[in-house]
Amino acid sequence: MSLDLSKVKIDKESVGFFRFKKLEDFFLLTNDVAYIKLKEEDFKDFLEGKLDKNGNVFKELVERGFIKNCLPVNKIIRTYRKKSDFLFRKGTSLHIVVVTKRCNHLCIYCQAGSPELQDPIYDMTEETARKTVDLIFQGPNPHITIEFQGGEPLMNWDVVKFIINYVREKEKTSNKQVHFGIATNLSLMTEEKCKFLIDNNVGISTSLDGPAHVHNRNRPYNSPNGSYQIVDDWLKKIKKYSKESKRRSTGGALPTLTKYSLEHIEEIVDEYIKQEIPSIHFRQLSYLGKSSGKEKREEFGYTAEEFIAGWKRGMDYIIQKNKEGSVIIERMSMTILARILKDTSVSFLDFRSPCGLGIGMLSYFYNGNVYTCEVGRLLGDEAFLLGTVDDSYEKIMEKSRMKSFIGASVLDASPCDECVYKPYCGTCPASNYALYGNFSPNIRTTDKCKISEAQIDYLFLKMKDEEVLNIFNNWLEKCKNH
Repeated sequence: MSLDLSKVKIDKESVGFFRFKKLEDFFLLTNDVAYIKLKEEDFKDFLEGKLDKNGNVFKELVERGFIKNCLPVNKIIRTYRKKSDFLFRKGTSLHIVVVTKRCNHLCIYCQAGSPELQDPIYDMTEETARKTVDLIFQGPNPHITIEFQGGEPLMNWDVVKFIINYVREKEKTSNKQVHFGIATNLSLMTEEKCKFLIDNNVGISTSLDGPAHVHNRNRPYNSPNGSYQIVDDWLKKIKKYSKESKRRSTGGALPTLTKYSLEHIEEIVDEYIKQEIPSIHFRQLSYLGKSSGKEKREEFGYTAEEFIAGWKRGMDYIIQKNKEGSVIIERMSMTILARILKDTSVSFLDFRSPCGLGIGMLSYFYNGNVYTCEVGRLLGDEAFLLGTVDDSYEKIMEKSRMKSFIGASVLDASPCDECVYKPYCGTCPASNYALYGNFSPNIRTTDKCKISEAQIDYLFLKMKDEEVLNIFNNWLEKCKNH
């Protein structure tokens, strides 16, 4: 018989703050720093203050901050600070530099590139690049990541190279440590470019949507063997050059999932294992750019329910492969698991409250415009434009709209505040605006919420299996060591 909460008399003297949800045969309780799983009878006794104070369940509830009259306050404060470390950092850490709007691919879901724009006027100039770097260095954060995006950033290789060299010079007289990344389709990669990037510790990331029949269908390119063969060849070369340079491999990839991709999710995982890529991110369509509109959704998009079903199949397959000895990590799951199982701050900017808009990320367009984030830049909406590279960092960060966006991404005092998964989730005002025309829609009714809730449900249920829990902990340990 299920518990009738309306008949339970709550002991307000002992019951501390919590959110809860029933998952199969247990109740899941969370607060802002911890979770606990309780059997139905223990949950009822907890609510009524009838638990044995010398029992293990009561002691665990005390340890995790659920008993009001004996809270471990200092421990809660330390844990909250660790889990929300991003709130205490100074300055933006991730800087997306769009060195060109041009691209040479025809990806069906493209949200950024414009293959019809071949005029170099759509490239960032060296002067704008210099101002961009100078602006980035004005920020107070000593740990900076600069990621080159496009379009296809290798179409403006001279400016990519200039920025890297200019940054390395500025590092010598500053307190900044800069990590570089580049997101490229690899079609314009050469040995000279590859070696330069690896020698400068630039993380090379590409799109690999799966085996050839999936990748070439999603990412058409005008070459005899399609775009898959180019990616396949260069991933091998990047690995080879990294080994020769005695550097850790800088080659990474991720797939974007279409309706066709979901049908072949197991093959996509097999491709990543074959390529010896240790992690995969089952990335959803953004429904920006080419993938926007009802027609495109029907052509290659999916409902939230269809995505969840495909994602679960993919996760089941990944877990099975791990059981068989192939260590392959699903990155979004790992981000959520880190929040659940470890006292660590989340790095995924959309999965925190407030989100990383402005305070965690800024996006610099080829023409010198500075946007709140990548989605804001892709929308090209004035609402997300913070200024230009001729402005100071201080002026950009003091914009009133920045403060409004940060407020719109805080989950407290929203319907999400009552959700059991609030400690593990987040919202993005730019994505909300793109999809719903509103910075702060009722998030609980959105596809993102449906998908996130289903994903976290899945992870908590899978953790009931000790073998799977060990696999998840192994993922977190491996990532900590990298």
